[in-house]
Amino acid sequence: MDTLTAKSEATYAAIIEAALEMAAAEGIGKLSLGELAKRTGISKSGVFSRVGSLEALQAAVLDEYDRRFGEEIFRPSLQQPKGLPRLIAQVNAWAHRASDEGLRNSCLYSAGAFEFDDQQGPLRDRLQQGAEAWRASLRKTILQAMELGQLRPDTDPGQLVYEIYSLIVGLIHDTRFLHDQQALRHMQRAFSRLISTYKSFNDLE
Repeated sequence: MDTLTAKSEATYAAIIEAALEMAAAEGIGKLSLGELAKRTGISKSGVFSRVGSLEALQAAVLDEYDRRFGEEIFRPSLQQPKGLPRLIAQVNAWAHRASDEGLRNSCLYSAGAFEFDDQQGPLRDRLQQGAEAWRASLRKTILQAMELGQLRPDTDPGQLVYEIYSLIVGLIHDTRFLHDQQALRHMQRAFSRLISTYKSFNDLE
């Protein structure tokens, strides 16, 4: 890699990093090329030449958010056995991340869902695609747990995914809005109770 290419990639990475911080603090819909130029010290034309349109920037920010989320939540869980141990690892890691009030762990999808729930457009579509992709990943893990006999055969994967998501959304609300220091403990206890209702009788032996 030549020096010019390395510098260009470093500049692009700096722009995306600044955009991530801005989106976490103010919302993905509040991103602007002009404000980003001010925060990075790069000209607006320089920002535009590297990221293109505002829509392309928003997509790049969500792509990077997805990559980091996967590195922190999904990849570590692969070290656990398939099925229920992996599902529990994913949800626990997700809960610990969601209960951190630092901007770095702000959930762009949860915030974006409320910001764009009654709007239409490419950004809303991209947010929905990201949320649905993670739900599909959870559903796959739940199905594996059912196949392995760890969850009851009459388990409704969609229902369980919904209930897990609801717990996480509640955790985010109580952590970030109410600043409840007990929110993570409450969520973990609720999740344990939830999973106990789905466990196979064979798995309880």
